[in-house]
Amino acid sequence: MTAEATPDFPFGRATALEPPSELAELREQCPVAHVRLPSGDTAALVTRYDDARSVMADPRFSRNLRREGAARLSTTKDGGLFSRRRMGSEDISDGPGHLRWRRLLSRSFTVRRMEVWRPRIQAMTDELLDSLVAKGSPGNLSAGLGLPLPVRVICALVGAPSEDQDKFAHWSRTMLTLTRNTQEEVDEAYEGFNEYVSDLVDRNRANPGDDLLSELTQISDAEDGRLSHAELIATVRGLLLAGHETTSNMIAIMVAMLLSERERFEAVIDDPELIPGTVEEVLRLDSTLSAIGGVPRFITEDVNVSGVEVPAGTTVIPNTPSANRDPRKFPEPERFDPRRENNQHLTFGAGPHFCLGQPLARMELQVVLGTLARRLPGLQLRDAPEDLQLRTGGISGGLQDVWVTW
Repeated sequence: MTAEATPDFPFGRATALEPPSELAELREQCPVAHVRLPSGDTAALVTRYDDARSVMADPRFSRNLRREGAARLSTTKDGGLFSRRRMGSEDISDGPGHLRWRRLLSRSFTVRRMEVWRPRIQAMTDELLDSLVAKGSPGNLSAGLGLPLPVRVICALVGAPSEDQDKFAHWSRTMLTLTRNTQEEVDEAYEGFNEYVSDLVDRNRANPGDDLLSELTQISDAEDGRLSHAELIATVRGLLLAGHETTSNMIAIMVAMLLSERERFEAVIDDPELIPGTVEEVLRLDSTLSAIGGVPRFITEDVNVSGVEVPAGTTVIPNTPSANRDPRKFPEPERFDPRRENNQHLTFGAGPHFCLGQPLARMELQVVLGTLARRLPGLQLRDAPEDLQLRTGGISGGLQDVWVTW
């Protein structure tokens, strides 16, 4: 494919909730397609389910984008979140260091351990919803619930004062820039974040509390030792970016997706047992959460993908929204079905990099949906679904303000 024929990526779309039409076309006609990133570099976009899952799970596709020749995503000089040399990241991006880090953390992120947080998350959700309702209809669900809830949860998890939540929100948005922030702003965010978390780790190690970070500072394993200071900082960064930015966006996306075709929300009101399955379908069908649709990988040897020889030195992006709508994997993939069986979507990844925090994210979404269905059964979108607007300029996408009435 010539450079002139390489399309710009991310693609545009007709409306915020619809995936770009190019994804379905590529999935059927060109499952490995070259695209041009905002940085000007090119990458190979993989759009079929089996291929995307293989890219995520195959160790030949490295998460380390700091290698020579790897594509940069962002317009900033450092190339963005995945390319930047970050404190501690060299130890846990791939290979034995990553496996050790996963083993040490995994015991703290089981579904059972995360369930302990459900009452606290429910209480936070009720408090925020009380405040939103008190201000009267219509209300900005994004600002009143979607954004503050995950930040409060993360602050509680890492033992940070809740009054620092605005700092966390600012740092995460800036570190996830694609085109909206300057290199100077990104550097300042990293410096402020690392200083803050380094101090937090020191204090929690010296005086452990009942939060997750205190628990992580005390973890010790005969084989794997302890998490280093740098690894703990990298862990908190991962919690902040995945736990705050993406979950905040997902709450707004979920509400918009369910209210845009309101029978989906009404089904949950009538049968609360549909809440888990409804959350899974929202996760599967969303196409807005990530601007690029997946975490890029870099390959150091030639690899065959869907009969296409992908040469060493290529940056590959497994596009999750396309993979999650692949009819080869999901019968009637465009149909919203909260009773769908074997809903093995790739929204939380696959393989050794499968999202550790997914039990927490799922719980937050389930608590929010259950609370809204129970307390605000008359909930509706204020605006027409086609008038909803995407957030742009960052790796993490999502919707701009979602206003609701009740």
